[in-house]
Parts: sequence; C-alpha cells; structure tokens
Amino acid sequence: MRVVQLVVFLCALAFPLSASAQQNVDPWRGTTPEAKAKQKPDAKAERKSAQTKIKAKTKTGGSDTLTLETTKGNIVIRLRTDLAPNHAKRLQQLASEGFYNNVPFHRVIDGFMAQTGDGQHGNGSGGSSHPDLRAEFSSVPFRRGIVGMARKGGNNHSANSQFFIMFAEQSSLNGQYTVVGEVISGMDVVDKINKGEPPRNPDRILRAVAGQ
Repeated sequence: MRVVQLVVFLCALAFPLSASAQQNVDPWRGTTPEAKAKQKPDAKAERKSAQTKIKAKTKTGGSDTLTLETTKGNIVIRLRTDLAPNHAKRLQQLASEGFYNNVPFHRVIDGFMAQTGDGQHGNGSGGSSHPDLRAEFSSVPFRRGIVGMARKGGNNHSANSQFFIMFAEQSSLNGQYTVVGEVISGMDVVDKINKGEPPRNPDRILRAVAGQ
C-alpha cells in the first residue's frame, strides 16, 4: 500500500514540471515563442532597406533622362546612351546650358511627330554653336514615343540640336535617323501639343533638365 502511495506522490510531483515545460512550446513549429520572436524580421528595418534600394535605383536610372517642362506639362525622356552616346550627351549638354529654354515645338504633324530643339531661330532652320554629329543609326524602330534626331536634308551626319517625338509608328524612318531616346512619362502631354507647320500658337519647352 505504501509503495502505491509513493508512486502516486512521485507522479503528482512530475506532472507540474512536465506541464510547465510544455506551455512554452509552439506545437505547429516546434520552437518556443521566444525563439520565434528572435527569428522574426524587423519590419522597420525591412522598410528602411527597401526604401534605400528604391532611392538607389531612382538615382541610377535618373542619370540618363531628359525632362522637358513644357507649356502642356512634363515629358520625361530616357536617353539611349547605349545606342547613341554622342547624341544623348549633346542633348544633356544643351539642356545644362539652357539652350532649350523657351524653345517652341515648331513643327507638329498629327499622327506623325512633334519637332523642337531650334534654340537659335525657333523655326527649324537653326542649331547650336556645337559641331554637327555623325549618325549613330541602330535597329530600334521608330514607334510611338521614340525620340529621334532631326538632320539637314539628306546629310546623315548633320544632326545638331533638334529632335522629334513620334506620335505613331513610322517605319520609313528606320535606319535613316538616329534614335536618341524614348518617352517614359508624359506621352499624354505630347499628344496635347498644338499641331501645325508651324502651329499658330506653338507650345514651348519652358525648361529642359538633364538627369531628373
């Protein structure tokens, strides 16, 4: 009888210890809540890391852009430095010099393209004081949003400061003009530019900003 009582007594002592050991166990993961808390990522740190990556990406991606602040709104162009490095550099240079400020879109043909960049005369007959550029033709087709360099007559190596933005695809220009960029934001603004050759009341580039 005493032996039975002793066994019961010892079992009674062991049960609370076992229960205490079990109450901190997560039955679905096999780890304690304390361990899970240590493994859980810091949400604030994650957000900060993500924001840092976004800022870095924006800064890197923004260096090859040209923003046209126009009378109709802003147009952002991604310059194709990989295809036409010399022409892209020229647009950035002229923008930095303020050459494009208050320059009109002097030739705007509905369904075709909008041309600008004559900071000398404003009518399509002028250019900058910098020398003309040799063509940098590529296989990129002239489709909606593509930015090409204007040139003089049939001289392939006469692009200087003027450029045009395509309203629609025009395959006849492929391989004949240098593709210097593509609109990545603001095509709705391009669509609103006043039409004409020249327009009666031309829209203008109020300011051109390189790298933003």
